[in-house]
Amino acid sequence: MKWYHYLACFFAGAFLANTVPHFINGVSGNAFPTPFADPPGKGLSLPYINVLWALFNLIIGYLLFRAGKVSNKSWASLIVFFIGIAVMSVMLSMSFADKMAH
Repeated sequence: MKWYHYLACFFAGAFLANTVPHFINGVSGNAFPTPFADPPGKGLSLPYINVLWALFNLIIGYLLFRAGKVSNKSWASLIVFFIGIAVMSVMLSMSFADKMAH
């Protein structure tokens, strides 16, 4: 695999991890931060905006997953994919820790 496949694997994990909090909050009817809020990423967006943002992340994550050729035949691609999930998950946990303060 070429270097850009690994980059796609990493970002596939990141986008797919970002899908989860927005989708869960959106379908639960909860306002939650998105890049479209005021201020971006800190203010709260309406639930349907979160669902749309989650679906966008899901589509981009899926396309990157395919482009990155993530496969159980390539342990390296799986490891990089899961590193992307882990990095985004930790970043999201820190970013959203104080979401109710805004």
